[in-house]
Amino acid sequence: MTREKLSKDAITEALAGLAGWAPASDGASIKRSFVFGNFSEAFAFMTRVALAAEKMDHHPDWSNVYKTVDVTLNTHDAGGVTALDVELAKKMNRFAGG
Repeated sequence: MTREKLSKDAITEALAGLAGWAPASDGASIKRSFVFGNFSEAFAFMTRVALAAEKMDHHPDWSNVYKTVDVTLNTHDAGGVTALDVELAKKMNRFAGG
């Protein structure tokens, strides 16, 4: 998968198919909050994502407070959003059941 930075139009198009995701205020990332039933569900989600991210060699910026996982995705070496971010966002949505 390519690490080329996507255009704003390509990001807008990708986000149209990614429920819950939006551009981050920095203009160089996409973000989403996932809310689960409890901490265990949130942690299980993070574990699944961590395994997928490691396989992709592409890791999210995220934080977890109780049952909420806040995620920001970008490709640091490309300076913005790439196809890797879109693919990881899709996986996250699937892992979260949506």
